[in-house]
Amino acid sequence: MQSKPYFDELETRSADARATDLARALPQQIARAQGVPGYAGALDGLDATTVTDAAALAALPVLRKSELGAAQAAASPFGGFTTKPPQDFSHIFQSPGPIYEPSSTDHDWWRMGRFLHALGIGAGDIVHNCFGYHLTPAGMIFESGARAVGAAVLPAGTGQTELQVTAARDIGTTAYAGTPDYLKVILDRAEEMGVLLKITRAAVGGGALFPSLRAEYADRGITCLQSYATADLGNIAYESPAMEGMIVDEHVIVEIVTPGTGDPVKPGEVGEVVVTTLNPDYPLIRFATGDLSAVLPGISPCGRTNMRIKGWMGRADQTTKIKGMFVRPEQVAALVARHPEVTRARVIATRKGEQDAMTVRIESTGGDTQSYADSVAATLKLRGAVEVVAPGSLPNDGLVIEDQRSYD
Repeated sequence: MQSKPYFDELETRSADARATDLARALPQQIARAQGVPGYAGALDGLDATTVTDAAALAALPVLRKSELGAAQAAASPFGGFTTKPPQDFSHIFQSPGPIYEPSSTDHDWWRMGRFLHALGIGAGDIVHNCFGYHLTPAGMIFESGARAVGAAVLPAGTGQTELQVTAARDIGTTAYAGTPDYLKVILDRAEEMGVLLKITRAAVGGGALFPSLRAEYADRGITCLQSYATADLGNIAYESPAMEGMIVDEHVIVEIVTPGTGDPVKPGEVGEVVVTTLNPDYPLIRFATGDLSAVLPGISPCGRTNMRIKGWMGRADQTTKIKGMFVRPEQVAALVARHPEVTRARVIATRKGEQDAMTVRIESTGGDTQSYADSVAATLKLRGAVEVVAPGSLPNDGLVIEDQRSYD
C-alpha cells in the first residue's frame, strides 16, 4: 500500500506555479489541435501562443459530443481528432452512439492513478475491478490507474456474483473499483455465503453515490470515494479523504459555462462542465460533457490545491419537447443575448388542462414585456407567458429549461 501523501508534486503547487505551468502547456496543446483535421476551420487563424489560461480558452468554440460523433461518421474511427493513426494506439473502444475512443498503455494515460492514490490504494493491494472490459473503456481506465500506483488487478466485470465472491476470498482482493451499487451486491452475497472479504476501500464512478450507501459501506469498514470521468476525457475530478467536493485533475482545464453556450458562468453558479485535456495524443479542446456542476471555492483540507467542483449536479442537455416543438438550451441562450439588460432566462413547461403550456421567466432590470414575448416567439418558435423577475430570482441549479409536467 502507498505511503506517500500525494501522487506527485503537482497536486500541491501554488496558484502561481500552476498558472505558469499551464501557460507553457496550453499553447502547445492548442498547436497540436490546430495540426489535426478534426479542428480544421474551428481554430484557423488563432495564435496558439495567446491561449495561456482558461480565460483565453473561453473565446474558442465548444466541441459537443454530437459534433464528435458526426466527425467520426465522416472520418472513422476518431473523426480526425487524434495526433496518431488508429493503429498506433493500444486499444480502440466503442461507447453508445457509437462513439469511438482511443487508449494507450502508456503510464497512467487515463490519469486515474491520482484518484486511486488519494484513496490509499498502492503496491500490495489487489483491486477487484468490476467495471466492464467489453467494448467500453471503464475497465481499462481503472486498470491503467491501478498499474500506475503499483496495485494488482482482478478483471472481474459484472455478473456471476458467487464466483466473484469466491475469487475475492481466494485472491484476497483489498479494494473495489466499479459502480457504487454493485459492491453492495457482492458484499450481500458474501454475507449469505458466510465469507469475510478483505475489501477496505472502494473507488466508484459511473453512477450516483447516495449518502446512505456510502454510510453503509463505512459501517462495513470500507472507505468509499468517487471519481468523475468520461470515456472521451479520462479522469476529470476526484474525491480525496477530505470529501469536500471533487478536486480537478492536474492535466485538464475545467470551465463551467451556461448550458447551450460557451460563456463562463459567474463564480459559484451552476453550469455545464466543459473540459480541455492536455493529453498530447487526443487534444480535445473545450469538450462539452453535458453534465452540470459548479466551482467550490477554496482549496481542499487534504492539502491538494487545484480547483474543486461540487460533483455531478444533473444533465446540461435539457432539450424538451413543448407543444410538439423541441426547445433547446441554445435557443434560451439566444433569447438572453437579444436583450443586454437580461441576465438569465428559464423556460418552464407545464400542463394546462390537457395541453402543454410554456412560461418564460426572464431576469431583467426592466425592459418591455411585449418585446420579450416577441423575442420568445422568434427564438423558441413558440408563444408562451412571459414573467419578468428581478435579477438573482431564478434558482442557482443550472436549469434553463424546467419540465414540470407529470407523466404519471
